Amino acid sequence: MKKIRVALATEFLEQYGGAQKTLEAIAELYPDAPIFTAKYCKKKQSDLINSRKIIAPKGGLMSKSFFLFRMAPIFEGFDFSQYDLIISDGTTWNKGILTKPDQLHISYIHTPPRFLYGYSQEGVKWQKFPLIYSYITNLLRMWDFVAAQRPDFLVTNSQETRKRIRKFYRRDATVIYPPVDVDFVPTEPKKPINPTFIAVGRLARYKNFDLLIEAFNKLEMPLTIIGTGNDENRLKKLAKKNIKFLGHASEDTKHQYMKNCLGLINTVDDEDFGIVPIEVASHGKPVLAHGSGGHLESVVEGITGMYFYDRSVEGLMGAIQNFEKAIHENKFDSEIIKQHAGKFSKSRFQNEFRQFVQDRAAEKFGL
Repeated sequence: MKKIRVALATEFLEQYGGAQKTLEAIAELYPDAPIFTAKYCKKKQSDLINSRKIIAPKGGLMSKSFFLFRMAPIFEGFDFSQYDLIISDGTTWNKGILTKPDQLHISYIHTPPRFLYGYSQEGVKWQKFPLIYSYITNLLRMWDFVAAQRPDFLVTNSQETRKRIRKFYRRDATVIYPPVDVDFVPTEPKKPINPTFIAVGRLARYKNFDLLIEAFNKLEMPLTIIGTGNDENRLKKLAKKNIKFLGHASEDTKHQYMKNCLGLINTVDDEDFGIVPIEVASHGKPVLAHGSGGHLESVVEGITGMYFYDRSVEGLMGAIQNFEKAIHENKFDSEIIKQHAGKFSKSRFQNEFRQFVQDRAAEKFGL
């Protein structure tokens, strides 16, 4: 029987987050598969990824100048001719790779690119010039639609992103929730961690950390923020002494705070899925999240957490106070919360993804 030759393709390997953890989980299923990417930063990746053959443009992208116009040619220029099965993951460029009729391309899409379809996102410098920005994004939307027709099958991380794919690409996708390390057991902290509310994530404007900080400033309640990002300096200037910025934290430290917190507050709206709420839930802790997007799948109202809808400072303050009251009144059962988190395990993802690929490969190659 012919051995299927597999290659993986991902957009960037320059940070380590949910997308890279998904790639890791896929890579473990295909130990001989090389990884094609547009940019690779070895020191920011895991041992598993660094152990693979990485195929990237020489010198990476060097600078961000006009990178939007260079990404499509990079992925369209990758040579996959010696592979039978290509698995790509990302949001924009990965699905645009070129394959032939005798090859099978399966693309895991975390979301259609937020910046092209009106969703909150990290700032783009061209937004300062509305006419230019509108013209450029219109061109990119046309390419994005065409690129989305190229994979043989689409897989995505939530029903929320599935709806977006149907809307913007006129295609359906199979939902396989992303892998979450729900079995992580942190070491005991050297010093006791005070049980406060926490917020975790990249410090970007669209994550609405400024709204959270303003609410806690007025409530004068302690808050711990874990993460770094482009908006960090501005956010620190807004915060009063009751708010602690932990900065970049290791997985162990992050989970220490999750295990010992009162609960997580996640203020981003229209989340694609929401891995952080599941990580916190794995420690039996509840979540207060904006009632939109993927939060409607990762957080169960009244069981694993609560939703808020009013994005004003006063509205969020009221939601935080109600959330705190519910916690102190023991309205949340930690064991039930942990059981919910268990549905999103890494092993569950790998089993579902492996089966999906095997079924599609059997149809394609007659295995």
